[in-house]
Amino acid sequence: MDEDLNTNPVWSQRRQNRATAFRFLFQWEMNPPDDLSADLTEFLGRLGGKEDFYSYAIELVDGVIDKIEVLDSIIRELVDNWEFSRIAKADLALLRVSLYELKYRLDIPPVVIIDETLEISKEFSSENSRKFLNGVLDKARSMMPRPARKPAV
Repeated sequence: MDEDLNTNPVWSQRRQNRATAFRFLFQWEMNPPDDLSADLTEFLGRLGGKEDFYSYAIELVDGVIDKIEVLDSIIRELVDNWEFSRIAKADLALLRVSLYELKYRLDIPPVVIIDETLEISKEFSSENSRKFLNGVLDKARSMMPRPARKPAV
């Protein structure tokens, strides 16, 4: 990850929040902090902007970390021909954010979540990673009993 922590200025606020959550979770995976809340506050402070701008990123980070065992269990099921420990850390962070939204944010259509993930991956992953992410997330979407193109609530 590069030092410039500002996300793409042409992205929507929601996409910037998803990218922020992804970047924090990638960092968290590589070097878990002793004080999650303080580390997240410091991370967001380095990005600039107001904390309320990043409220969705905070929700995603808190949700992913709270549900990490459930999310990782889903990932293990979805990548049955792939060793979990071999998943690239950036891809793992993107999968965790996306699967959290797919499972717990029923107000967002699954196709939107997948599209957002693939757009973010264009900046942070390789073409092969995007294909991997798309395959895993499409499989996850097809297993969930909710409409693909509209909110479930």
